[in-house]
Amino acid sequence: MFEKILIANRGEIALRIQRACRDLGIRTVVVHSEADRDAKYVQLADESVCIGPAASSASYLNVPAIISAAEVTDAEAIHPGYGFLSENADFAEGVEKSGFVFIGPRPETIRLMGDKVSAKQAMTKAGIPCVPGSEGALPEDPAEVVKIARKIGYPVIIKAAGGGGGRGMRVVHTEAALKNAAQLTRSEAGAAFGNPTIYIEKYLENPRHIEFQLLGDEHKNVIYLGERDCSLQRRHQKIMEEASAPDITPRQRARIGERCVEACRKIGYRGAGTFEFLYEEGEFYFIEMNTRVQVEHPVTEMVTGVDIVQEQIRVAAGEKLKYRQRDIVIRGHAIECRINAEDPFNFTPSPGRITSYHPPGGPGIRVDSHAYHGYVVPPYYDSMIGKVIAYGDNREQAIRRMRIALSEMVVEGIKTNLPLHRELLDDTRVIRGGASIHYLERKLAQRAAERDAKS
Repeated sequence: MFEKILIANRGEIALRIQRACRDLGIRTVVVHSEADRDAKYVQLADESVCIGPAASSASYLNVPAIISAAEVTDAEAIHPGYGFLSENADFAEGVEKSGFVFIGPRPETIRLMGDKVSAKQAMTKAGIPCVPGSEGALPEDPAEVVKIARKIGYPVIIKAAGGGGGRGMRVVHTEAALKNAAQLTRSEAGAAFGNPTIYIEKYLENPRHIEFQLLGDEHKNVIYLGERDCSLQRRHQKIMEEASAPDITPRQRARIGERCVEACRKIGYRGAGTFEFLYEEGEFYFIEMNTRVQVEHPVTEMVTGVDIVQEQIRVAAGEKLKYRQRDIVIRGHAIECRINAEDPFNFTPSPGRITSYHPPGGPGIRVDSHAYHGYVVPPYYDSMIGKVIAYGDNREQAIRRMRIALSEMVVEGIKTNLPLHRELLDDTRVIRGGASIHYLERKLAQRAAERDAKS
């Protein structure tokens, strides 16, 4: 096992990794920007290194600075968390070439699954069902693009092969709009991701977003930890997640889970990973794989009892998985609400000082947050300041406990999306479960229209 790990991230995930390391008896090094100098996890770390100014491009994305920090502190491994460099194959390769262990998949695996075209091709070979679409990259000849779209049937969605996080995609409803949409997406993909490759898929009208959590080790052992429903999204960004997914049967879970396990074995997957699917009318369609720990990993931890971050660390150290598939039993239900520093109505970021902070507690409540009374939320990074997770014996109890937790939580001095979460937990469609990925967007659009009509 490692003696010292460098955490190449910030915010709540930096604190989460730090806690996992402390529980394993591992010393931690935290890198931070000048803006995060007073962060809780920086103060709690065994060692900390400032790697640059506030801008992430000069700090959390500064590969030479991060590797230099690992060298001067004698760290043995680097945990990238999520976001930033977590799915950057060049970073993973640089870490390993510099003599450190990258706590995640091999660089070649990240490259394979990071390119949506190659990932889809790999999954098709592994028997994973995919959304109907182009077999590879979309050709530049407009006539060929038209033929492919006609074969798939409208509406279609054009996606950037190197995209992610909801960026680099465009829905097309008519043939007249196809040529321009393809050109725009190709241009945007090249500018945003350094890869102009695009592909096309059938646009599903009312799917849910269901994802499967996987763990694999160096010894070809792979398990799945059930699924999560992440359908409540705004602009392709998840707002609320739950495990297990409502109305997914044990038989469906086993069928898709076992296929994901086999796919991981075929590509030699190491570490934690998530297979994301669109689910419509009883069918699963693969869309992408995230080769890192997910923001929403706590709900899976709550229903399985598996510490996913610790398993990442053990696997990276060369150990075998602590669990076998027969050990994984789904018990109860868990819901997570992402708490963002933003206006709950127009969603503009709300950085600033937290003048009053009271996290909720009670049976089944977990709060993953780096915020505290007096903490200054910087304007330079993602607006998420924490996550509230509620666990219950069943979904109904988890919802009740989350309602109580949200009613107790106090964050003042900045605006947060707490009012939105409280509204969603009283929404009949959300309570029933199984809402599509478009539900929240439509609800917010209707709310905005009603507000405009009144004014």
